[in-house]
Amino acid sequence: QVQLVESGGGLVQAGGSLRLSCVVSGRALSLYTMGWFRQAPEKERELVAASTWSAPATYYADSVKGRFTISKDNAKNTMYLQMNSLTSDDTALYYCAAKFRGSQDYQYRGQGTQVTVSS
Repeated sequence: QVQLVESGGGLVQAGGSLRLSCVVSGRALSLYTMGWFRQAPEKERELVAASTWSAPATYYADSVKGRFTISKDNAKNTMYLQMNSLTSDDTALYYCAAKFRGSQDYQYRGQGTQVTVSS
């Protein structure tokens, strides 16, 4: 069982930055792939970034490449999403999720944190 709690969302002006945090609890976290998703009204859910817990392999959606960075602090069991150069298109509910290595679907997710970018 993995539990995830996000924080760090809020209201920011276009061009600004935010850093989201996801505190992860559970066993054998090194066996999981972590992802950051976002869900905006009337849009499909989008995986914006992902990373394995124990290795530096990362994935970024084309829509955020060069602007978002996923990182982690193993000592704090925390995953971060640094978001720079935000635009109104980045407005969404962001949540972190975890899937067991080799799985296609993410089995666990947090409640999410709202990011709103004003233009």
